[in-house]
Amino acid sequence: MSRPLSVVIVGAGFGGIGMAIRLRRAGIQDVTVLEKAESLGGTWRDNIYPGAACDIPSHLYSFSFEQKRDWSRRYPPQEEILAYLRDCAAKHGITPRFGVEVEEAAFDAGEGLWRIRTTGGEELAARVLVAACGQLNRPAYPSLPNTFGGTAFHSSRWNHAYDLRGKRVAVIGTGASAIQFVPHVAAKAARVHVFQRTPPYVIDKADRPYTPRQRRLLRWVPALRTFIRASTYAQLEARGLAFITAPRLMRGVERSFRRRLAEQVPDEGLREALTPGYVMGCKRILLSDDYYAALARPGVELVTTPIERFSETGVVTADGREREVDAVIYGTGFRTQGFVAPMTVRGLGGRELNDAWRDGAEAYLGIAVSGFPNLFLLYGPNTNLGHNSIIYMLESQFAYVAGCVRALARARYIDVRPDVQNAFNREIQARFRGTVWTSGCTSWYMNAHGKLVNNWPGFTLAYRRATRRPDPRDFTRVV
Repeated sequence: MSRPLSVVIVGAGFGGIGMAIRLRRAGIQDVTVLEKAESLGGTWRDNIYPGAACDIPSHLYSFSFEQKRDWSRRYPPQEEILAYLRDCAAKHGITPRFGVEVEEAAFDAGEGLWRIRTTGGEELAARVLVAACGQLNRPAYPSLPNTFGGTAFHSSRWNHAYDLRGKRVAVIGTGASAIQFVPHVAAKAARVHVFQRTPPYVIDKADRPYTPRQRRLLRWVPALRTFIRASTYAQLEARGLAFITAPRLMRGVERSFRRRLAEQVPDEGLREALTPGYVMGCKRILLSDDYYAALARPGVELVTTPIERFSETGVVTADGREREVDAVIYGTGFRTQGFVAPMTVRGLGGRELNDAWRDGAEAYLGIAVSGFPNLFLLYGPNTNLGHNSIIYMLESQFAYVAGCVRALARARYIDVRPDVQNAFNREIQARFRGTVWTSGCTSWYMNAHGKLVNNWPGFTLAYRRATRRPDPRDFTRVV
């Protein structure tokens, strides 16, 4: 085994790259980023389906310390986000080790080291292990009988070699990815069947390209970029009121949604099928300027009857009807609650992290887990957002983790106290009461037991304050 490393980061998406840059800027140079894929980018590397883009305005979707000056439009497309992240890594000298997947990490309390084994059989040791695996990277598929013999793929594994022109296509799911790629599929395919389980709220995105003059101003006037970033942040943060403290504020937005739906979908039956029956915001609110228009196209059918199975030639619904198709595209989202998956992580006494999380994932501030010293999570439990930019949350975590790494200069390991973690998570779950996420729907934000394990039940400013620096009193320190 080679000499121990200071920090190993698993994952080269926004979290992993940003954390590596933050540590380097803090003077911690011995940082190794491991990435199982052959290139960096995380979700923006994987999701290359037609129409892939962010639903957070461009100027909030870059690091504060490395603001992008030349976005092409108000909402960033996938290819620009990926290029931005690659540029960040190159500028700051972050060169991940690609094609290296961590199979297991086990903590050695005697040495204060994480013993890391890769799927290729390599063994590494590190004082600090940072899991930047993300929440949206493992595709989810429906658990249904399936003998389909045609072409099938998940939206995050898009088959660009398959020509959709003239084909009969089944789209399974109507989530955030589907509403972006359905218009593109509908424009090419001869027939499209969109299978919807629960209708989402889809509101105007109001996306637009920046004019050449606007791009010049944004590039060369830093004060303008700063103003746009700050004002956009404030507007989105204010929306948190409707999610967190006063869900009744959603009623006005719901009325606007219904007016827009009536304007865009004149067919009463289709409009009824597209009208959600739950409080707006309970599930993820989606943004699109062309989804409803795509569903109204000739040759596009919205199917709300539950799917019973996939036959060799198509999709069979519960009423016994089979729709024969040439291709099935799964827009069925991701398995969101593994957080460190597919790694096996063993802490003190050999305890496996999934055992610690058998009742639902928990972490202090979404970052540290009691019994797993010197392990820090990025975009961990209860750090997802419904109203603002995850980049802001990640930067809060970068600062906190960097503080923890500095604290290890005087300790073999630090371990968040169980009473501190338990008190934090009791408070978090209590704060969900009265939020829009507990208004009666089920969503990917909660586990099978109804526990909300993904979202942060507060404002991002509150999270920034809580993570400003680690409090030594929250940790057991072993020298």
